Amino acid sequence: MSTLRDQFGRSIEYLRISVTDRCNFRCLYCMPLEGLEWLPKSDILTYEEITEIVAQLAPLGLRRLRITGGEPTIRPDLARLIAMLRGVNGIEDIALSTNGVRLPEMAGSLRQAGLDRVNISADSLRPDRIESIARRRLPFDPVRSAL
Repeated sequence: MSTLRDQFGRSIEYLRISVTDRCNFRCLYCMPLEGLEWLPKSDILTYEEITEIVAQLAPLGLRRLRITGGEPTIRPDLARLIAMLRGVNGIEDIALSTNGVRLPEMAGSLRQAGLDRVNISADSLRPDRIESIARRRLPFDPVRSAL
């Protein structure tokens, strides 16, 4: 069976999967405060559809996945998707990119589901600066809580 290749002939073994266009922040560099038109739920891939796509690509050399958004942790039952993807033969690494706010409550279930790595987007180590950039009041320091 052939492998996936880019226009330069390099093997493609990495797929970035955006599971939502929504986010719990409104960062200055990313999203306006108002006037956003979210995708209808019917336009967002189901976990079953995502898993089927990955299952079709894995025999072609896909090995690594990164789950992103928006903010992927606001998608309901994210651990179920991680577990489904972990069950795809050939997938060796599943990573998550997140702002970290919901990570303290979700880390255990995500790890148990098979998540290998987490990338926390931290615009600052100072909570006041994070709030200023994210344009959200935070009840705790998300970076330190997530670590």
